[in-house]
Amino acid sequence: MGHIIKAMNNSILNESAEELKANLNLILDEQLKLATQIDFAQVAVLFPYLHNADRIFLVGAGRSGLSLRSAAMRLMHFGFTVFVAGETTTPAIRKTDLLIAASGSGRTGNIVKAAERAASVGANVVSFSTTINSPLAKLSKQIIILPAAQKEDHGKSISAQYAGSLFEQGLLLLTDAIFQTMWAAVGTPAEELWKRHANLE
Repeated sequence: MGHIIKAMNNSILNESAEELKANLNLILDEQLKLATQIDFAQVAVLFPYLHNADRIFLVGAGRSGLSLRSAAMRLMHFGFTVFVAGETTTPAIRKTDLLIAASGSGRTGNIVKAAERAASVGANVVSFSTTINSPLAKLSKQIIILPAAQKEDHGKSISAQYAGSLFEQGLLLLTDAIFQTMWAAVGTPAEELWKRHANLE
């Protein structure tokens, strides 16, 4: 009996392994498709905002917020003065600063409020979203569209993945591409960037 149960377990594991492979390929295929739909000229407009800002603030919620935290780390490595909104050590935003916001729907309450506050002091707001028809878009000097599904789009017409996964993954990959592009343009050795990496870990 034991060998039968073991064989059944192995069969289940093999099926799970195949499903894992299929789902990873699904995610990669969706990201490749998304990349063909992004207006990269629109994305490139971000570069002057980054270079002209005294300081850069980033705000996002949930998994989008985690993607922007990753972007904040890379921008810090590049030499920018960077803050993540909501941290206890984050200072007040000023007119000469830039707020980078991310919200698939463009309606996430705390993100819209942060954009309102930034705009009220004259700071530039650049946003990543899935739509130009939102309160966040109206507050933004530049809106970068990732044509992905929003969190409540459960029809799987845009993405077979759960909730806003396609947007959140795309945000992480696109902000990495932004960093990679700036790094290639400047040519700073990786060893120099690494000197800014956290050493209190």
